[in-house]
Amino acid sequence: MDAMRKQLDVLMGANRNGDVREVNHKYYDRDVCRLYLVGLCPHELFQLTKMDMGPCPKVHSLQLRKNYEEARAKGVDNYDVELENVIDKLIVECDKKIGRALKRLEDDDAKAAIAISVTEVTQSLEVIELSKQIKEKLKEADQHDLEGKTDFKIQALEEVDKLRSERAEKQSALLLEAFNKDRASLPQPMPNPPPAPPMLLPTPDPRTQEMINEKLKKAEDLGEQGMVDEAQKALEEAEALKKLPARQEPTLDSSKYSAADVRVTDQKLRVCDICGAFLSVYDSDRRLADHFGGKLHLGYMQIREKLAELQVNCAITGNLCVEHTKIISIAYGFQFPID
Repeated sequence: MDAMRKQLDVLMGANRNGDVREVNHKYYDRDVCRLYLVGLCPHELFQLTKMDMGPCPKVHSLQLRKNYEEARAKGVDNYDVELENVIDKLIVECDKKIGRALKRLEDDDAKAAIAISVTEVTQSLEVIELSKQIKEKLKEADQHDLEGKTDFKIQALEEVDKLRSERAEKQSALLLEAFNKDRASLPQPMPNPPPAPPMLLPTPDPRTQEMINEKLKKAEDLGEQGMVDEAQKALEEAEALKKLPARQEPTLDSSKYSAADVRVTDQKLRVCDICGAFLSVYDSDRRLADHFGGKLHLGYMQIREKLAELQVNCAITGNLCVEHTKIISIAYGFQFPID
């Protein structure tokens, strides 16, 4: 309920029912979320996923964000480092997860220990343009929210969802193309054998034959006693036993195996270098699109983009130390001059 209430507060304002007394906050108040002011609160990214952090306990307000941005432009306050530290920890944990996944694959098959560079494989002009449109629509939604135009905000967010779905479809097609090339170098699975012809019922096993003989003897005795119906029933039971197949060991149907039953190398898994999820080279385009449109992948993509943005801004303003620059250069491929 708290999460739903928080979402409604963000969408329509805390005073949507007219029963909340407005509090005159300042952007620098302790109960105001500084991460939201900078542009990204992690609590909003992973709702209803295994990474769900719950609703943010602090105040989110676009008006306060606007006030902060005005103060920041004047050099009064700058909370970039606080957000950078928080999301950097999230990325470090995600990268550790990716490392563990690669180690798991490498233990079974060194050739399977591959991290798919989604950022490289799925970057086309269309995808870049869609990402640009998504950012513009999100800014447009924030502006409508700031002006109290709830209907226009909802419409803008719906367009964002459509653009994200379209981008996910484009990305899945590009990754599927890369996987097709990957599969070409893999041994092809053996075709399923043709179905076996129907077999005649085998001779009953000794125990079943013994039961048949008992039924026949019982039918004979009942017939001599004049109990025709009972004798007929015993004969029918004997015939039914004759039709029973011999006992066999149950066979395993490989098509019913769960993911946990199949070795990772049989699935030819690859690791997404953005969120750490396992992807199979045999996945369909629909499954890959669901991955790209999932909250977990989108959340990690946003924090990685935000971290790179913060670090670039920090480098431009000259507040970046030499060691930090080296870390960025290694992790993100940025080339900064080091004195």
